[in-house]
Amino acid sequence: MNDPTTIRRLYGRSTGRKLRIGQAALVEELLPEVSVPDDGPIDAQSLFGDDRPLEFEIGFGAGEHLAGQAAARPDHGFIGCEPFLNGVVGALMHIRDEELDNVRLHMGDALTVLERLPDQSLDRLYLLHPDPWRKARHAKRRMVNHGPLDMIHAKLKPGAEFRLGTDDPTYCHWSMMVMSQRRDFEWQARTANDFLTRPIDWPETRYERKARKAGREVWYFRYTRI
Repeated sequence: MNDPTTIRRLYGRSTGRKLRIGQAALVEELLPEVSVPDDGPIDAQSLFGDDRPLEFEIGFGAGEHLAGQAAARPDHGFIGCEPFLNGVVGALMHIRDEELDNVRLHMGDALTVLERLPDQSLDRLYLLHPDPWRKARHAKRRMVNHGPLDMIHAKLKPGAEFRLGTDDPTYCHWSMMVMSQRRDFEWQARTANDFLTRPIDWPETRYERKARKAGREVWYFRYTRI
């Protein structure tokens, strides 16, 4: 297995604009209630008190997609990881406003949480609009690399789904190249329209709307874990 720790460092800032008083209160009061424990093994029972199906999102941005999926399947448990504080605040606002009790958050590296889950425990994993790291010398920092993909494959149940979305041509081409080298994921697309059209159960994010408004194409990849 390739070593996923090659991308473990978080690059760039973890904070952006200053939080308003209400946002700071969410971080102070709500985040501890919905945070993934800092260490030790985790599973559905420890996070939600039962053996419900689990779904996992790497880099949830402002939380629109995570909240949409959680609202659509209240009997599932959702784990979202995001290194940026402002994004975590966005997710907390969704959790509060939509009264979602099936979401757990981690502010930091997703792989450190993913590796603590039992193998074959996830029904679905999402990686939407990851940092493209466009320069060739930064390619090893991309989440779509064999090390992270080995871990993703290990944590997904057989037949479970890995969803990848991007509006960056470099990342699109790179992902198609890397995924085509693997025999443990099956691409679900049968026609071009299958990855050019957002599935009905794929909530739109503000980042995706921004990309389309700027005239950029968005690609939707769905893979089944073999």
